[in-house]
Amino acid sequence: MEITLQVNGSRWTVEVDPRVSLLDLLRERLGLTGSKKGCDHGQCGACTVLIDGRRANACLALAVAQDGSDITTVEGLADGDRPHPLQAAFIEHDAFQCGYCTPGQLCSAAGMLAEGGPSAVTEDLAADPALTAEEIRERMSGNLCRCGAYPNIVTAIAEVAR
Repeated sequence: MEITLQVNGSRWTVEVDPRVSLLDLLRERLGLTGSKKGCDHGQCGACTVLIDGRRANACLALAVAQDGSDITTVEGLADGDRPHPLQAAFIEHDAFQCGYCTPGQLCSAAGMLAEGGPSAVTEDLAADPALTAEEIRERMSGNLCRCGAYPNIVTAIAEVAR
């Protein structure tokens, strides 16, 4: 099937097998290897990208279902040579160790910062709560870090959220 995607500001028209995941299309066909294949079951978040501004596990998203979508990968977060504020904060706060989960963490954090609204730990469900450490941990819970850099990840995201 032929699909057209906007990926990191560039338009791509590609032929894909209907069974191909968005992650495999990005990595194998478009050469965007920032998004990682961690578990390939949607459980670790290493493959998180933004689809039309909302975070999604690219390993679970079929490429054909994204026809016409605007996809942002970690490669598309920066503004040219200037890193995204989250990228700069991750570096400043040493919010990564091996770096494998970092692309998914960054895309998830970028999407999370744009979402707003209550989470499972928000006491007043009618409120748009401040992004406390507890709120950030809950909202980022779909992204795992095998190295345990969580405290620094939360600190980096909190800095950008302010």
